[in-house]
Formats: sequence, C-alpha cells, structure tokens
Amino acid sequence: MPRIAMQELSVGDPAPDFVAKVTDGATIQLSEIISGGEGVILYFYPRDNTPGCTVQACDFRDSFARLANSGWRVLGVSTDSASSHQKFIGKNDLPFELVVDGDSSLHEAYGTWREKNMYGRTYMGTLRSTFAISSEGTLVWVGYGVRAKGHVERLMESLGVQ
Repeated sequence: MPRIAMQELSVGDPAPDFVAKVTDGATIQLSEIISGGEGVILYFYPRDNTPGCTVQACDFRDSFARLANSGWRVLGVSTDSASSHQKFIGKNDLPFELVVDGDSSLHEAYGTWREKNMYGRTYMGTLRSTFAISSEGTLVWVGYGVRAKGHVERLMESLGVQ
C-alpha cells in the first residue's frame, strides 16, 4: 500500500470548511455553524463502541455542559454509519452529534486518515485527533494522536473553559 503524505494542520491555520451528514440525517456546514458565533470542537475517533472511543466520547459527554456554556459545539467524526452512530449515542447518552464520514473525505481534509500497522498488517485508518475551531474559522487547538483518556480536560484548560 503506498504511503500517503499528509500535511498536518497547525494552530492559526484556517479550518477546512465542510458539509457533512450527522446521525439524524441533517446536513451541517462548518462555516454556517461558526457564523452563528459558536466555536466547534471536532474530534476524530476510530470506531463506535470500542473501549477507547467510548472513554473519549463519555469524557466529552461529561464535559458537554461546560463546553456548551463556554460557546463550544462538540462534533464527533468517524467513518461509521449513521445507524452505528445512533446506537453509540443511545448506549452512552451522548448529547452531541456524530458526523458520518463514510468516504473519509473529512478525515483527509484534517489529516487524520493515516496509514497504520497492527500485527504486521498495514491499513488506512483514523488517527485519534481533536481540533478546536474558533467562531472566526481559525484553529485554536490542534491535537494529533491524542490519548482517549484525559485529553478533554487538557483541551478545556487550554481553551479556558471553566
């Protein structure tokens, strides 16, 4: 499998705009969300209902009110289907939307679709990553390869979320 050169995004870069479907079938667009004055926390995770991804989603769930009260909208992104997302949301009582990125185009735009190796097998997959996008459309926090547990608290500290 050929190695794909990924350019990583950095703090201060403009966030790539996107149009995507969320779990309930609605279409969202980043530029419309931020034009309303909200910042967006966009987090990429490998799979619904796996241990690390559940820990990460539940950390965002448990911090959701504090983030929302500080003007941040949380969106999770994976390549899973809408029905898988619906089960994941229901099982874990997630109060935020999950984006369906079946063709990994959003992953590619943010540099999170990467070549991975496991047990000698090479494949393309999600690099767990989180981005905070200001209401001006600028990246104010970028984390590639974040750990599932604990990074939400570090993110909130960096963003000054009380």
